Amino acid sequence: MRFRIGWLFVLPLVLLLFGCGSSGDEEAAGGSSDGGSTVEAPAGAEGEFETDFSEHDVSYEEISSGGPPKDGIPAIDEPEFVGVDEAGEWLAPEEPVILVESGGEARAYPLQVITWHEIVNDRIGGRPVTVTFCPLCNTAIAFEGELDGRELDFGTTGRLRFSNLIMYDRQTESWWQQATGEAIAGELTGTELETIPAPIVSWEDFRSSHPEGKVLSRETGYNKNYGENPYAGYDDVDSSPFMYDGPRTPGELPPMARVITVDAEEPVAYPYVILKEARAVNDSVGEEPVTVLWQRGTASALDKSEIDAGRDVGSAAVYYRELDGDTLTFRSKNGDIVDEQTGSEWNVLGEAVAGELRGESLEQVQSIDHFWFSWAAFRPDTRVYES
Repeated sequence: MRFRIGWLFVLPLVLLLFGCGSSGDEEAAGGSSDGGSTVEAPAGAEGEFETDFSEHDVSYEEISSGGPPKDGIPAIDEPEFVGVDEAGEWLAPEEPVILVESGGEARAYPLQVITWHEIVNDRIGGRPVTVTFCPLCNTAIAFEGELDGRELDFGTTGRLRFSNLIMYDRQTESWWQQATGEAIAGELTGTELETIPAPIVSWEDFRSSHPEGKVLSRETGYNKNYGENPYAGYDDVDSSPFMYDGPRTPGELPPMARVITVDAEEPVAYPYVILKEARAVNDSVGEEPVTVLWQRGTASALDKSEIDAGRDVGSAAVYYRELDGDTLTFRSKNGDIVDEQTGSEWNVLGEAVAGELRGESLEQVQSIDHFWFSWAAFRPDTRVYES
């Protein structure tokens, strides 16, 4: 492993106190349900959870107990929000935020806050929404907070599978894999949460496109060092994922490479290293023509000790290319993203900002940012886009 010096010495303590880190040393107490042995529970979970651990569809040997106990990383259950002007007093233009829109409302969840909590249980546009972020996988996902008519809210288990956050719902205490939204243990095993688009964009992009939007406040009721990155140096592409104990990452793409993924019948991953050069990629997922747009100006939340000092990794999002019955083709021209049909200029939010189509918007495709190792562990059949 080629971690930076600060990262190598600080991370184990950070994960113990703050993060979703894993000790990686504890074995599961029982065998898997298809192995014929007595089913018990992940190590240390009995007495801590009321989960029906006899129901599960993954091997408990794949689950590691981290330093934090159940809810040791506290979810935000009563989020407060401030306006764009107030948030601008403590958010730098390039800082990353998670953008979620629902019911005509737009909200920003700054990574400088959610990194310390990993889960925000919220209501947007009148419906329950859970916004999540796993720092070890660089994965931001928003989930519908209702399943089959039942409203759910979530907390952290303090456990990992393939370095990815495992959540639990407080209604049944079933365990959920954050990367896939699937229940992997407990009463709801085999069910899956619906996702809502939640791209990571810069604060400047959110502020300029949603001047009336709301921003998750730093007044959370917890004493955290918001603005600091407890995972400094983690996203070095030449390093290895922390204490990852999962399938070998396929292909030539480095395990820590940033990708944006679409989970379709044929899953697809678009590497940021390609997007940075192309700015716009035209592809098809299934039979649907899509475009992946990339824009500079978003800092990494996992680089420097101060989030606003992180290197520029840009941001990306995926959209359907059809607009009013026409299929558009996008490319980079003089540093801008334009469509070949009209020459209109577009931004990473899928908005035409200049030209004939100004004011038009593309329909967003559900897509999620990951480090490649994490997505490949859950979707090994993924097609990696090559230019």
